Amino acid sequence: MSAAGQFFLKLGALKLGRVSSDNLVGHLRAILTTPELLAGLSCYALGALAYILLLTRIKLSVAGPAASLIYLFSVGLGYFFFHESIPLSRFLGLSLILMGVALVVWKS
Repeated sequence: MSAAGQFFLKLGALKLGRVSSDNLVGHLRAILTTPELLAGLSCYALGALAYILLLTRIKLSVAGPAASLIYLFSVGLGYFFFHESIPLSRFLGLSLILMGVALVVWKS
């Protein structure tokens, strides 16, 4: 849900354009009326509810680190939908996150 939330927030942010001191108030108003932004915020709310329910079943010491997988999904969404590049340093960092999560959840 967090990845979906980030995706919709990015879509909504692209609709808003760049914020500046001249258009700040208008942007704050537009956040409440832009469907993509409302969808993104709703995804975050649903994700929080799902995470709470998940915490009733598994340890925080496993759920917390596993939640960092959102970084992998976010970079993937950025790459495939927004044509963002993935430099080698970012790829290596994501690989370390993946290995770290695997070590944390292994035999948990």
